[in-house]
Amino acid sequence: MNYNYLRYFSVLAQLEHYTLAAARLEISQPSLSSAIRSLEDELGVKLFEKAGRNIRLTEEGRYFQKKVDAAMEELSTATQMLLASRENAPIVFRLGFVSGSLNGAVARQMASCIRDNDRFRFHITEGSAKDLMDLLHQEKLDMAIVDVTSRDRSLHFRKLRQRNFYVAVPTDHPLAEKSSVSVSDLTDFPQIGFSHSMDKSFEDWASHPDVKQNFICQVNTVSGALSLVSAGLGVTTIPGECIVPMEGISFIPLENRHQALYSCIVYDRWLTPQIWDFVERVIKAVRA
Repeated sequence: MNYNYLRYFSVLAQLEHYTLAAARLEISQPSLSSAIRSLEDELGVKLFEKAGRNIRLTEEGRYFQKKVDAAMEELSTATQMLLASRENAPIVFRLGFVSGSLNGAVARQMASCIRDNDRFRFHITEGSAKDLMDLLHQEKLDMAIVDVTSRDRSLHFRKLRQRNFYVAVPTDHPLAEKSSVSVSDLTDFPQIGFSHSMDKSFEDWASHPDVKQNFICQVNTVSGALSLVSAGLGVTTIPGECIVPMEGISFIPLENRHQALYSCIVYDRWLTPQIWDFVERVIKAVRA
């Protein structure tokens, strides 16, 4: 149903005079007449009837006037509220990331955005690359930083950088004094992996089909894995960004193991200019 036709009807119903209504609406009388005829044809009822030289509402017209005026008033109120809040409404950026990808550079960009515009708010989600891609499709994220790509053509990936990995071991562990280790060096020791719900790619990436794996425990978070390492349960592999100095733990570079990080957004998803600007700032910061 044409919004302008409803507006024309509302004014004509109030004045019950085509010439006066057309003047108030600043349209020609033939245009007003044509709009009312179209509205009556669509509804299948007569809204006005002749009363001498003038017109008056029919019974159906009076009923329709009450409903249209109430709807127009509600729409006007909503419009005014939106216009009034346009300068104050929060700008929410929903960012997803795999473990270790939310580094200090991204955090500094977030802080900078809030300093520049106190309307910025951030919603951060940590999860596996697959889970983050699903959230993008559900429009629950604006952007994700992931460690794998997909053949899904509705998603757009941009390579950000490579990240290195380290093995976390107890300080009294036989590997603790090494300057670096290889995957084959880990096969004789119990390992703590990451569950599929968190980041399956950690385990996949560290594995070789020809190298024996000895995963005795799986956890969802890096902090949980490091706690188990500290307790002497085993060793674990983590991204360099996740290293936090902890008493009783040594971090050793893992040889020849690198993993790319990618930005991921949905093609053709409309984002506000402020959100697009922050997407570019995040990509630039992570690449630096």
